[in-house]
Amino acid sequence: MKLRITLLLIFVFITSLVFAQKAALSGKVVDNNDQILVGATISLKGTVRSAQTNNKGEYVIKGLEKGDYTILVSFIGMKNKTSTVTLLDNQRLSVDFKLIDNGISLNEVEVSTRRGIKGNETLSEVTDFRINAAKKNELIILDNINANLAMNNSRQIFGRTPGISVWENDGSGIQLGVASRGLSPNRSWEFNVRMDGYDITPDPMGYPEAYYTPPMEVVDRIEIIRGASSLQYGPQFGGLMNFVLRKPDISTRFTIESQNTVGSNGLLSTFNYVGGTVGRLSYTAYYQKRRGDGWRDNGYFDTDHAHLELSYAVSKKFKIGTEVTYMTTESQQPGGLTDVQFNQDARQSLRGRNWFSTPWFIPSLNAEYVFNERTKLSWKAFGTIAERNSVGFVSAITIPDNLGNRQVDRDYYTTYGSELRLLTDYKVFGLNNTLAAGVRYFNGHIDRKQFGVGTSATEMDFNLSSGAYPRNLDFANVNSAAFVENIFHITDKFLVTGGVRLENISSTMEGQFNATSNLAPITRKRNFLLFGAGAEYKITPTTKFYSNISQAYRPVLISDLTPPATTDVIDPNLQDARGYNFDFGYRGKVSNYLNFDVDYFHLNYDNRIGTITQLNSNSQPFQFRTNLGRSVSKGFEAYIEVNPITAIFKRSNVGYVSLFASLAHIDATYQDFKTTSVSNGQVVESNLAGKRVENAPRSINRFGATYDFKSFSITWQLSKIGKAYADASNTETPNAAATTGLIPAYSVQDLSASYKFLKHYNIKAGVNNLTDERYFTRRAGGYPGPGIMPADGRIAYLSLGVKF
Repeated sequence: MKLRITLLLIFVFITSLVFAQKAALSGKVVDNNDQILVGATISLKGTVRSAQTNNKGEYVIKGLEKGDYTILVSFIGMKNKTSTVTLLDNQRLSVDFKLIDNGISLNEVEVSTRRGIKGNETLSEVTDFRINAAKKNELIILDNINANLAMNNSRQIFGRTPGISVWENDGSGIQLGVASRGLSPNRSWEFNVRMDGYDITPDPMGYPEAYYTPPMEVVDRIEIIRGASSLQYGPQFGGLMNFVLRKPDISTRFTIESQNTVGSNGLLSTFNYVGGTVGRLSYTAYYQKRRGDGWRDNGYFDTDHAHLELSYAVSKKFKIGTEVTYMTTESQQPGGLTDVQFNQDARQSLRGRNWFSTPWFIPSLNAEYVFNERTKLSWKAFGTIAERNSVGFVSAITIPDNLGNRQVDRDYYTTYGSELRLLTDYKVFGLNNTLAAGVRYFNGHIDRKQFGVGTSATEMDFNLSSGAYPRNLDFANVNSAAFVENIFHITDKFLVTGGVRLENISSTMEGQFNATSNLAPITRKRNFLLFGAGAEYKITPTTKFYSNISQAYRPVLISDLTPPATTDVIDPNLQDARGYNFDFGYRGKVSNYLNFDVDYFHLNYDNRIGTITQLNSNSQPFQFRTNLGRSVSKGFEAYIEVNPITAIFKRSNVGYVSLFASLAHIDATYQDFKTTSVSNGQVVESNLAGKRVENAPRSINRFGATYDFKSFSITWQLSKIGKAYADASNTETPNAAATTGLIPAYSVQDLSASYKFLKHYNIKAGVNNLTDERYFTRRAGGYPGPGIMPADGRIAYLSLGVKF
C-alpha cells in the first residue's frame, strides 16, 4: 500500500512539472449586454481539449503545446464564435469573447426564460461518433426535471417521453423496467441499455435484462433512440437507452457536492460527489448509499453505488480514460398477491423470506484520437463481472409458505467487449456529409445454477443446506459486428441517411439439466445483414419532418434455449426474431416557448418465439419451442410543451409556467401466432391473430405543469394509463394464482419542488402518488411474484443539498 501511495505521489509531482512547462489559454465570456455567461463551452477545434466558464464567466485550459489553435465558443441561445491564436512555449494567453443572440432568443432576459420549458430535447444530427439524423429520438436532461431522483422514480423521469410504459413493482429504484411501443418492460430487455456508450446488461445477445441502473442523481442525461438505432448498436426492437453520467467538471479544479434525502417508510439516501480538472487530468467520483423499508410489508432494500472516472489528455489530439462502477444490493421481495388479497390490503405480504441481490462490477477503458477538425476515432473496452442471486419460497401465492427449505438460484456473469468507431465529415458538391463506421466484439459467459436447496432461515442467505445445484448450465455468446452509416446532404434543407450492419453470432448452451440428466451441447451460429435508411427535411430553421425505416432483430435468448422439462424439445432451426421499425414525424421548436414532436410509428416483430404442444411417435404430448408468428405495433406519439407566459408576454416578474402533454395511442396486436391445446389425445390448433399483445396498454398519456420563479420550481404530473392484459390470450377473469387476467387502467399524480438558495444550497421535496391510488402494472408469473405486484401508494421525500 505504501508503495502504491508513493508511486501515485511521484506521478502527480511529475505531471505537475509537465503542466508547468506548457502553455495555457484563459479568458472571460460575456453576452452582448456584458453579462457573464456561466457554462459556456470553449473548445479547441481539431483537438480533444475543452473547458467551461465558471460562475464568474471565466475559463482556463492548461497544459497546451505550442502551435496554432482555433477556439470555438458556444452557448445555448447564442451564436458560436471562433478565434485563431498562436501559442508559444510557456505562454499564458488571455482571450475574451462576447457572444450575441442567435435570432431565436432576442436578449439575455429571454434566454433565461427558456428555462421555463423543462421538457425533453432532441439529439443533434451527429453526436459522440453516432448519427442521429432522421431518427426518432429523445434527450432527457435530468436537471430539467423535478422528480424523486433519489428513488429513480421512472414514472417522473420518463414522463415527457411519449409511449414509454413502466413496470412499477419495485419502489426501491434498484432496477428499471421500461419499454416503448407495446414491447415488454421486463427489466427494460427490449432496449439496448448502455451507460456512457457501453453495455451494462449481463449479455445483450443472450440475457439482456437490466439488473443495474445508475443512480439518477449522477446521470446528466438519458439518450433514447427508437428502433432505428439498430444499425449502430445491434439487437433491439425498442432501441437504444444510454445513461450518460455527469462528466468531470472542466470549469474548476475541484467541485464537491452532497445530496441527502429522507422519506416515507424509513428512506435514507446520501449522494456524495467530487470532480474537477487539473491541467490535462479530469476526474469524478461518487458514492451513493440508499436504504428503506419499502411501502409494503416484508419490503426492504439497501444499496451502495460507487463510481470513479479519470480522463487524461496525452496530447492535444489524444485522450485516454477509464471508468469503474461497483454496486451492491440487498433487497427483500414482498412477493405477489391474489386479486382478493390486493383488494383487501395492497400493502400486505405473504412472503417474508424472499431476498434478491445483484452485486455488479463494470470496468471500462476508452480512448479518443482526433486526426483533424473533420475526422476522429473512438475506442471503448468494457466488461461486466456480476451476479444475480435469489432465495425464497417461489410457489404460487395460493400456496402458504411452509417455512421449510427455500430455493436458491444464482447466476454469474463474466463478459468483455470492445467497440471501435470512426466519424468523419467530408464535402460533396460543396455540401457537408458525415460518415460513421465501427466494429464490435463481444464475449459473454453466464454460469447459471438453479433449484438449490437453501436454508429455512428468514434472512438473506444464499448458502445451500445440502447437496449441489440440480441445474447447472453454461451459456456463452460471441458476437462480432461491423456497421457503416452515412448522412448525405442533398440541399441545405434536405438530407438522407443510409446504412448497413453485418452481424455474426455464435451461441452455445451446455451443462447439467437436472440431477439425473445432462444437456447435449447446443451451438448456433448465424450471419445476417441489417439495412436502414432515413430522410429529414427542414420546414423552418427550427422545425423538420423526419422519417426512417430500419431492420431490427432480437437474438435467441438463453431462456429460449433452456427447456422447462427434459421432455421438451427446442427447434434445431430456431431463428432470431426479425422485423423492422418505421417512423414518420414532425418535430421542432417555435421561438423559446414551444417544443413539439408528433410521429406515426409501425413496428413489425416477426419470427416471435413461443411454445406449442406436439405429439411424439407414441402419441405422447411434448412441448416444442419454435418460431410461431408475428405481431405489429402501430400508432401515434405526441409530445407538446408550451410556455404560455413567454409566448404572450415575453417576460414576467411573477414567474413562468410550462405545460406539457405526452400522448401515445398504441395498437399492439398479434397478426399471426400459432397456439395449441390437447383435447381427447389430439392436438387442437388455434391462433392469436387479432389478440392484443400482453403488457401493452393501448393508451399512455401523461400531463404536467411546471411553475418557475427565480430559484424556485414546482411540477405537477398526471399519468393516465390504459388497461392491458397479462397474457397473450387476453384473459379477462384472473386465475386463482393471479398470474393471468386484466391489468386495469389507472391514474396517478406526482408533485415535486426544488429551491436553490445562497448560491450553494438546495432543498427538494415531493409527494409521489399524491392521492394514494391502489393500482398495479404487472402480474408476475415467477420471481419476484408470483401474482399481482402492487405499485407503491403515497410516499413523501425531503432532500437537502450543497455544492461548492
